[in-house]
Amino acid sequence: MSSNRSFYRLSLSTLIAVYILILVGGIVRSTGSGMGCPDWPKCFGQWVPPTSVDQLPENYKETYSNNRHEKNIRFAKYLNALGFKRTADQLLTDESIREEADFNPVKTWIEYINRLIGVVIGLLIFAVFVYSLRFWKTNRHWTVLAFLTFVLVGFQGWIGSIVVSTNLTPWTITVHMFLALIIVALLIYVVHQTRVEGSQPTRITGVTPWIIGCMAVVLIQILLGTQVREALDQVAARLADRGGWIEALGSSFIIHRSFSWIVLLLHVGLFWKLMKSERGKGFVLTLFLLILGTILTGTGMAYFAVPPFLQPVHLLLATVTFGYQFLLALQVNTSTKPVLS
Repeated sequence: MSSNRSFYRLSLSTLIAVYILILVGGIVRSTGSGMGCPDWPKCFGQWVPPTSVDQLPENYKETYSNNRHEKNIRFAKYLNALGFKRTADQLLTDESIREEADFNPVKTWIEYINRLIGVVIGLLIFAVFVYSLRFWKTNRHWTVLAFLTFVLVGFQGWIGSIVVSTNLTPWTITVHMFLALIIVALLIYVVHQTRVEGSQPTRITGVTPWIIGCMAVVLIQILLGTQVREALDQVAARLADRGGWIEALGSSFIIHRSFSWIVLLLHVGLFWKLMKSERGKGFVLTLFLLILGTILTGTGMAYFAVPPFLQPVHLLLATVTFGYQFLLALQVNTSTKPVLS
């Protein structure tokens, strides 16, 4: 039993660390630091990045632009093999992808810290996998899930390198984001399984369809949010004044804002179903605060010229909401005591 508790704590710590990385990733995006390091996994060819442009060769822009293009040529071959010829062609012909940003030490170190945290996450998930091996005979699915999570983290790291080589091409960032959500879901499942082991039987019936519906609309809203982010990047490149950003976003923002009403209404229905069950009431307050926080931070960005500090908080709240919904779906369909009730 002590091994189970230790594995639970390690898995929970890793899950929290992943959410911290998502928050830091949001900070990278909101500060425009995504290309602070033009190569991967090193930063300007160094394990410890430079602090001054004087430490770089005069032709550093041309050098790293060419290096990224060579990597994109290899990536385009994979896309062609998978049938995405149009995407591959665009990747190789879009000259904006080859543009290199001016060296900015602050942005470089923000991105570098993001990568360091990513390395820590990778080590933690590897530790989760190694620890899970001791349960191979008793709970083999724990080991399988831990191994799958470790593999996905490796793939996520590779996708991260593609995000850099393609100069933050929007669809690569979206793939990067949704892979993070899959990793979160796998870790939550492991945490749930290790926590409920040996608890008292209980179950909440009749709410699963509502939870699945709420999870679906939150995922759609996150996807719509990535489209707003893409449009915001384009607007920010044209307009220096943040005050005009929201008006310039167009339909992507209107759809995202309007869809929030669907998210809210479905969750009102879920709250009503949960309140009918004495065991379900414990979940309502946390989920309500997450939804409220997500909506308020989104509203704050809309009415206060997209403050940079709200962007990562908005993203974090949305991903935590998805994770909590997934945990709730697991707990109301288990024969053991809910963790958060």
